[in-house]
Amino acid sequence: MNADISAVLKQIQGMINGFIVLLPNLVLALIVFAIFFYIARTIKKVVKRLTRNRRQARNLGMVLGRLAQGTTILVGLFVALSIVIPSFKASDLIQLLGISGVAIGFAFRDILQNFLAGILILLTEPFQIDDQIVFKTFEGTVENIQTRATTIKTYDGRRIVIPNSELFTNSVTVNTAFDNRRFQYDIGIGYGDDIDRAKQLIMEAMHSVSGVLKDPAPDALVMDLAGSSVNIRARWWINPSRRADELISRDRVLYTVKKKLLENGIDLPFPTQQILFHDQTEDSDGNRARQREGWPAGSGEVPKSRRISDSIRHFAELRTQQNGKLDSQTANDEK
Repeated sequence: MNADISAVLKQIQGMINGFIVLLPNLVLALIVFAIFFYIARTIKKVVKRLTRNRRQARNLGMVLGRLAQGTTILVGLFVALSIVIPSFKASDLIQLLGISGVAIGFAFRDILQNFLAGILILLTEPFQIDDQIVFKTFEGTVENIQTRATTIKTYDGRRIVIPNSELFTNSVTVNTAFDNRRFQYDIGIGYGDDIDRAKQLIMEAMHSVSGVLKDPAPDALVMDLAGSSVNIRARWWINPSRRADELISRDRVLYTVKKKLLENGIDLPFPTQQILFHDQTEDSDGNRARQREGWPAGSGEVPKSRRISDSIRHFAELRTQQNGKLDSQTANDEK
C-alpha cells in the first residue's frame, strides 16, 4: 500500500517538475500567440479600412480580411505549438487535420455549409451591405454579411438573422440593385367615362408629381374590364428606389391622380350589384328567350323588366281583391 502511494507521489512530483520546466515555454507560446492574434486583427481592420469607401470592393475586402485573419491565427497556433512541443512538425499538424477532418465535417456540416455560402456571397456579390432585399417573408436593409449569417434590419426596426446557406440556395429579390425602379397602381373609372380623357388626366397628374422621372416616362394602360369599373394601370419610375422613396412617391401620385380625376368629372366607382327579379309563376318561366334573370337569348322579343315597386303594388292589389272576396263570402254565409 505504501509502495503504491509512493509511486503515485513520485508520478505527481514528476508531472509538477515537468510543468515547471515547461512553464517558460508555455508563457512564451502564449505571448507569441497573443502577438499573432493582435496582428491578425490589425490586418483585418486595415483591409476593411482600405475598402470601406469603395462599394464594389467592400465585400471582397471583408473576405480577404477574414481569410488573412484566419491564416495568421493558424500560423500563430503552429508557432506556439512548436515552442511548447519542440518535436512538433508541420507534417504532424497536417496529419492531425486529415484524420479529424472527416469527423469535423460531419459534426459541423451546417456551420461549414453556411461558412462556404457566406464566402461565395461575399465574392459573387448578389447583394451588398445597405441594399434592400426581400427573402421569403422578410424584407429590409442588409446590415452585415458575415461568414455564418446575414443580418437585415426590417423597416419597422427589427433585426432578422438569416443563415447564408438559405440565402445562397433560394431566390432573393434585391430592390436596390438598379438606380431606377417602376411602380404601378390600378385605377378604376366608370363605364360611361371617356377612357382617352381619363388616361390623359392620369398622365398629366403623374408628370406633375415631383420625383417621377421623365425618362423612362410614365404611362397609363387599360388592363381590365371589371365588374364595376374599367381599370387603368398607372405606371411611373423613381430614383432612388429605396422603400422610403417608394412610399412618398406612391402617396403623391395617388393623391394627385384622384384629385385630378374628380376635378374633371371622372367617376371612381365602387363595386355595385344589380338584382333582377323573376316571377317564376308566369307562363314564360323556363323559356330562355323570355327569362329575366339575365340577358335574354336569341333575337326574339325582349321582355320588359318590372320595377320592384310595381311588383309590390300588384301584390297589394291581389291581396285586397282576395280579402274582398273573403268578406263577401262570409257575409253571404251569415245570411
